[in-house]
Amino acid sequence: MFKEPPMNRAALRADIMLIILATIWGSGFVAQRAAMDSMGPYTFTALRFAIGTIILLPVLIARHRKTLKNGANKNRANRPVRAQADTNLLVRSALLGGVLLGVLMAAAASVQQVGMVSTTASRGGFITGLYVLFVPAFGLLLRQRAGVGHVLGAGLAAGGLWLLSGDLSGGIHLGDMLILLCAVLWALHVVLLGVLAPRSDPIGLAAVQFVVVAVLVGVLAILFERDSMGTLVHGLVPLLYSGIFAIGIAFTLQIFAQQHAPAAHAAVLMSLEAVFAAIFGTLLLGERLTKTEILGCALMFSGMLISQLWPHKRTRAELDEFKDPVR
Repeated sequence: MFKEPPMNRAALRADIMLIILATIWGSGFVAQRAAMDSMGPYTFTALRFAIGTIILLPVLIARHRKTLKNGANKNRANRPVRAQADTNLLVRSALLGGVLLGVLMAAAASVQQVGMVSTTASRGGFITGLYVLFVPAFGLLLRQRAGVGHVLGAGLAAGGLWLLSGDLSGGIHLGDMLILLCAVLWALHVVLLGVLAPRSDPIGLAAVQFVVVAVLVGVLAILFERDSMGTLVHGLVPLLYSGIFAIGIAFTLQIFAQQHAPAAHAAVLMSLEAVFAAIFGTLLLGERLTKTEILGCALMFSGMLISQLWPHKRTRAELDEFKDPVR
């Protein structure tokens, strides 16, 4: 067994990325609420993932040209063309992995939207956030060991979510079960991404995932929300914000971050989106945080700190997987 250094550059960058994306996702709730006044949830989801894809296209083109140029230089120097083979492997991984991740994400988003019809927003938000507990459990199935700090951090984050969610009274409804399925799917997405991200081109993986979600959910929008598409222009600003920042930037940051962050640890930091949602709701929508909700925020921040600072031992394989590569 090898004890992990307190912090290395790659891990620090990953944590910063995860906190930034949690902040973006938290602020994105304001945009989501505003957009629902002028379009249906499927239409909103499909269009924002399409916008996220468009945002990544220039980066993809630039990276492709750079790869071709580097390959040409190696050939002129009569050197081995291993780099091209490695690039092809990354592309295949991005295609296969992106399709699988996209199907999981599209299913999670669709199930959540259907579930929200027959439950409350507070219950839906809390049940969705339970993915922070499912991630360490699913990680064990893929031999991704969660440290004591990760488990304690996940527990504190779930407790904080419960306090932040407000009124959770009432019996179990079909909507609750559907949203629980959403939490399971999202947890599987996080765990699978932890496996694929270190082995794939992050930009390509994100782009393929976005395209799959846009196409699959777009079909649902055409089938069920065609009548509401005439009012899209009224929700253009929140749609663009969500597509550019919450999808194009934040989900891409997630892929980069999970190249160097264990899934259980990443889940705790990403769950802070609930805290930032409460903060932005107070700043932008005039909502007020109760003492209980403030305590919930404190618990979630405590979970983040414990997950980060608790000493964690890793095997040599884990250290090799998340080592800081020379780029």
